[in-house]
Amino acid sequence: MNWMEVAVRVLPEGVEPVGSIFDDLGTGGTVIEDPALSDSYRDAPADTQALDFSTEPQAWPQVKAYLPVDDRLEERLQRLRQALADLPLREKPELSTRELPETDWATAWQAYYKPVEVGRKLVVKPSWEDYQGSGERLIIELDPGMAFGSGTHATTVMCMELLEEYLRPGDRVIDVGTGSGILAVTAAKLGAGSVRAVDNDPVAVRVALENAELNGVTDKVEVLESDLLAMLAQGAAPADLLAANIIADVIIKLAADAARFLVPGGRFIASGIIKDRDKDVRTAINKAGFTVREIKRDGEWVAVLSVREA
Repeated sequence: MNWMEVAVRVLPEGVEPVGSIFDDLGTGGTVIEDPALSDSYRDAPADTQALDFSTEPQAWPQVKAYLPVDDRLEERLQRLRQALADLPLREKPELSTRELPETDWATAWQAYYKPVEVGRKLVVKPSWEDYQGSGERLIIELDPGMAFGSGTHATTVMCMELLEEYLRPGDRVIDVGTGSGILAVTAAKLGAGSVRAVDNDPVAVRVALENAELNGVTDKVEVLESDLLAMLAQGAAPADLLAANIIADVIIKLAADAARFLVPGGRFIASGIIKDRDKDVRTAINKAGFTVREIKRDGEWVAVLSVREA
């Protein structure tokens, strides 16, 4: 399959909204190129650096993502164009595209994807990069995939930070909507006794299993093509911790089932929540019998840690 590289040049204040648009389109991850952060920009004469962001698009950051060239591509591009046109910015973003064979895609990502330290204990890195930081950090290897990006989106990072803080050694963990499997791998590396990684997308199931194998945690991580309701119907054992990095509407629907699937005192990590839906999600979580203990925020995104009451 070929892939379409979609690049949007936008004013600095538009980077986060454009990233959210790409998330809504299901790109799975973005790359941000900012001329103001490049070595060539820092070394340039002062008068060159004093570019007017409102009139010099070459000085704007560029947000890139990838879409499969399939029968949905044109519809997705049309949605993108409309969403970009609706952004309340002083200058409209500039959109460009180029088609890449799949074999070229990994090479395109390698220029951008570097090790990222998360929380106090974790680092996410691609297999082709060496990590030169503290040897005390737990290394999670995750090569970026077309469907799931690099695993370092704010929603994922917040989940990993909450896992680091609230997961207890030996916990039984469920990762709902596992995607790349990064949260399942993280839980296993942090000392979970067992992890069930669940997704109803067969591509996600395959990728999550590959990443569990890459990280040597298949003895702890079971990857299932299923959903939470099906697992409940099959009488699966309750868990100590459940993580769901999805979207607000799904978390709202999931909350009651999450309570049924957790032991009293079990912890529920919910992320993927756009800040405008934060209150709706917390209302549903409280109604399902949880008490919210911590809220994390990163730009437009929110993650919630709650505990099931007895």
